[in-house]
Parts: sequence; C-alpha cells; structure tokens
Amino acid sequence: MNSIHSQLDSTKKAQANTKSDIWILGISGFYHDSAACLIKNGHIIAAAQEERFSRKKHDARFPIHAITYCLKEGKITLSDLETIAFYEKPFLKFERLLETYLSYAPKGLISFWQAMPVWLKEKLFLKNRLTKQFENLESLKGPGPIPPLSFPEHHESHAASAFYPSPYEQAAILCMDGVGEWATTSVWTGNKNSITPQWEIPFPHSLGLLYSAFTYYTGFRVNSGEYKVMGLAPYGQPTYTKLIKDHLIDIKPDGTFRLNMEYFNFCTGLTMTNSKFDDLFGGPPRTPESTLTQREMDLARSVQEVTEEVMLQLGRTVHRETGMDYLCMAGGVALNCVGNGRLLREGPFKGIWIQPAAGDAGGAVGAALQVYHHMLDHPRTCHPSKDAMQGSYLGPACSNEDIEQYLNTVDAVYTRYSDSEFFDVVAKALAEGKIIGWFQGRMEFGPRALGGRSILGDPRNPKMQSNMNLKIKYRESFRPFAPAVLRERVTDYFELDSDSPYMLIVAPVVKHRRIPQGPNPDNLWGIDLLNQARSDIPAVTHLDYSARVQTVHEETNPRYYRLLQNFEKQTGCPVLVNTSFNVRGEPIVCSPEDAFRCFMRTEMDLLVLENCVLFKSDQKPWEEETDWKEEFALD
Repeated sequence: MNSIHSQLDSTKKAQANTKSDIWILGISGFYHDSAACLIKNGHIIAAAQEERFSRKKHDARFPIHAITYCLKEGKITLSDLETIAFYEKPFLKFERLLETYLSYAPKGLISFWQAMPVWLKEKLFLKNRLTKQFENLESLKGPGPIPPLSFPEHHESHAASAFYPSPYEQAAILCMDGVGEWATTSVWTGNKNSITPQWEIPFPHSLGLLYSAFTYYTGFRVNSGEYKVMGLAPYGQPTYTKLIKDHLIDIKPDGTFRLNMEYFNFCTGLTMTNSKFDDLFGGPPRTPESTLTQREMDLARSVQEVTEEVMLQLGRTVHRETGMDYLCMAGGVALNCVGNGRLLREGPFKGIWIQPAAGDAGGAVGAALQVYHHMLDHPRTCHPSKDAMQGSYLGPACSNEDIEQYLNTVDAVYTRYSDSEFFDVVAKALAEGKIIGWFQGRMEFGPRALGGRSILGDPRNPKMQSNMNLKIKYRESFRPFAPAVLRERVTDYFELDSDSPYMLIVAPVVKHRRIPQGPNPDNLWGIDLLNQARSDIPAVTHLDYSARVQTVHEETNPRYYRLLQNFEKQTGCPVLVNTSFNVRGEPIVCSPEDAFRCFMRTEMDLLVLENCVLFKSDQKPWEEETDWKEEFALD
C-alpha cells in the first residue's frame, strides 16, 4: 500500500510542528456523497455533506458549499490551511479501471468508452481540477497562495476516520466497502498516532458490491438503497442463503472470500448482475417501485445472513491475528447495523467503535486526520470515556434570532418559549401523540439524524409507525423506525449495555417487553404486519423484535437529553421514535427554511426550531408551483 508519508520531507514536518495552529481541510467527492471537514490541531471543527446545502441527495459535485461552511465556521481562509487532503488517489483508481477492462476485453467495451471521456476530461487530472476550483473561490482565498494538495488512499482515509476519532489508544481496524482504488476490504492496526496496513482483499471481490448487487436485483437504487434491503430482511426466510454461498461467494474459514464473477456485470457492464444471475434466482430484477413480493423479502434475508457471517468470521480473524481488544470500523458495509450488533454481541472484542459517517463522506475526516497525524507526525490525544466526533454534531446551527427573522418573512405563526417552559410543552405534545419536527443545535454529519435534525414521536403509540411512514416520510411501508433512549436506561429496554450514540447497532428488545405473536392466518405483511404490536414500544420494534438503538448522552446533546427526561417524567417512558427530518428522496434538512418547507409539505403536527414552536393548525395553507412528491418519488 502506498503511503503519503513521503510527500512531505523532514523540513516541512519541522515547519508544521512549529506553527501555533495547524489547519487542514479534508474533502471527498466526484463519485458520491461529497463532503468537507476542517480540523485545527487535530480537533474536528466542522464537517458537512454537500447534499445538505445543494438539496441534491448524494451530491457528488465539488463540495463548494460544504467547504465554504467549514472555513466560515473556523473563521479562516484557504491561505490559512497547511494543506488540503483529498480522500483517495485518482491515478490508482484509473489504473484499476484500465486493468479491469483489459482483463475482461473485449467484453465491456461499451461501458469503457462511456467512462473514458469523463476520466480523461475530469477525474484523471483531478489535482489540476481541484487547484483550479480552489483558485476560483475568490471570497475564500485569503492573502496567500492556495495550499498544497495531499492524496491519501481511499481505504487509508476510511481507516484513519475509524481510528483517530475513536476512544481507543490501540485497536484493530476493519474497513469494508464497494471498492476504493483496489481494496474492497482492508485490515489495519492503530497505535497512538499511526495506522499500519496489515492485509486487504482486492477488487472485484467485494462484500459491499455483493450487497449492492442484491440491492439492484431487488429493485432499489445502488449506493442509497442498501439500508432498505437490510430493513426488508426480517420479512423473509433465508431461502437463498445456500444458493448464494454455493454459486456467488466462496467464504473461507477465516472470513476472506472470492466472488464468482460469472454472475456479476459490474466489471464490464452498466448493471450489477447479468442473465446468469437472473437464471439462478428465477427471473429478472424487480422493476423499481413495483410491488414487493416474497422473493425480494427472501433475497434480502439471504444476502443479509451471508453478510453477517462474513463480518463475524472476519472479526474473529482480525482479533486472532492482531491480538487487539478493540475494533474500529468504517466503509459502507460498516453501516450495516444488524451485522454490527451481532459482531458486538457474538464477536471477540471488548468494544467496537464505528465512524458515524462510515461511507465516502467520512473519508474527508479521515484524509484530514491522516495528514495531521501521519504525514505531519503530530501526537494524538485519546479520551477513553468518549470519542472525538462530538456526537457527530459538526454542521451549521442557527440562533433563535435568525430563526425568528426567517419565520417572520413567511408569516409563520409561532411562540418562542423560555427553556423553563419549552421542554414541558414539547414533551406534552409528544405524549399526546403528536409528530414533531425537531431542529436543534448543529446539524449531524453522516447519514443518520441523531437529535439535531430529527422527526420525533411517541414509541408507545401503535399507530405511530404507520402515520410516520405514510403521512410524513412518504416511504415504503416495511421500513422500521429507530428508538432514541437515555443512555442510563438502555438496558431497561434493549439487550445492549454499551454506548450506541450513532444509531449503528441493532439490538433485541428485552424479552419482558415483548408481546408474543400468534399465527398469521391472513398472510399480512408490510405495515399491516408491523401494526401488530410486538412490544410495549411498538413503533420502534421491528418484525424480529430488533431495534436500531441510539443512546442519548447529556454531554453531547443536552437539549435532546432533557427532552427525553421530560418525556419520561410525563409518561414513564425514556424512549422516543427518532427518524431523519426529511421526506423520501430529499436530504436531511439543513436550514430553518428547509425545515419549514418540509413541515408544511407533510402532516407533521408541530415544528420546533430551537425555542420557537409552530403548530400546523395555526399556519396558513401552503402552496407550491411544482409537484415536489413527483420530483423525489423515485429516489
């Protein structure tokens, strides 16, 4: 594996170490989920995805808005930066592209010719392109020159994002995704301020791409619909597990694997699977938006089981080989919270920490931190009791005054409460069954809403899941919702006794809260099946009695924590339904304007913008020129 260590000589290191403040900007982009991150002396100041500002989901363009936000948050210009770190090496990725096409030639010629113009015009000479982009940012440049660019490798950035912000001084690191430059799975060890590569599995053998193949085959969008497959899995049976293991993937006893490329099309074509894959599973891929059938449910369950098996076996191998007690994880596969939960419960590690922005957006964090700690050789401060991601609340915030100024421009009817009244008012509305848009503090970085930009509801309400899915989110009826629970009360509700602040661990609901289910004579499924209460918190209990848990901590989000305390005081329940503040196909809201628009488009009852509370019944009718549901329907 190439290192970035050689890119700065000892003189440059010495100069960097004598500066009072070392600012580094990390960026990711041009494939999917562009993002920017600013660090100061190794401390994360700000991080955000471009999609939150552009309002284009998974926006892959140059993250100009995210960069602007980060520099504004740091009160610096580009010339104040030591370096700008990009999260991967374009030339290595191009090498993989060429070698792949040559290996499969003459197959794949059409997709090769389609890819080449973009690479030759934009991606291959990315360093020049990035330099020009930054030179054009006149308002951000400052008095000095544009700083030099650094290019860690893709999995190097993932590994750095997993280890450096973790609470561990030493840990094993496991990165799994679709593909970086060449690596699809990589193992590292982290010690103080350095990460060391151990081994990797190269493209095209990829657990992430296997899962994406089934995402495509079951009719969902690759790189965004994988979590839908995970949510669909409990409805199915592992009917196809043996078929997958016999024909598609050869899993070794140590968890390493190889794919049988006869069934896949992603190396040479424009689709994930081919006709041989269709023959194996009895038909063509499901047409997007068509009716889901038992086949899709069984396919989802089967690939999920195979994925969990690989994750568990790899975890045990990594533990045995490294001797480390703790594991850090990143890469898109690390967002598979069901597999993470099993690895935590059944695996050999004392603790697991997962980067909350585990996908490509988090590469911006890793690239910046890798340059700071490895290339510039700065020490790392580790806090065993907490990580360095600050709850992932790294995006922009708004003051009450800014919010009121906006609300007045749209003639919104609102009341601004003092803190002494505010939490009781909101908790009372939740207890009455109202659905609330919750906009507080800094926006979350990563794919999950964690109490900064959330939609909240009462988990005890048996109709809450149905109402949220069909009237608020406008999304598939089978999708579960997540519980947010006070950290000190988590064991009263879930079989989990560890922190899960980033909603990346699935755990079972404790047995004494479950409601046993009888037979299903009417063959119900989807929302009808979920409407059969499975616990005393039915809105957050999935079909298999599982839940994607978020533990809420007073030190990282005191207002969210206080709301849960007030809700418990009024109801006896320290749990809330927490889903992201957006509708299907739209990025999570960023600004008060985004939040108000989403509130007015849906059937939410209340909107809470810091201390300002709006009741839907008090607002004038909302009118739009375009059909926004049609715009987002297929995303």
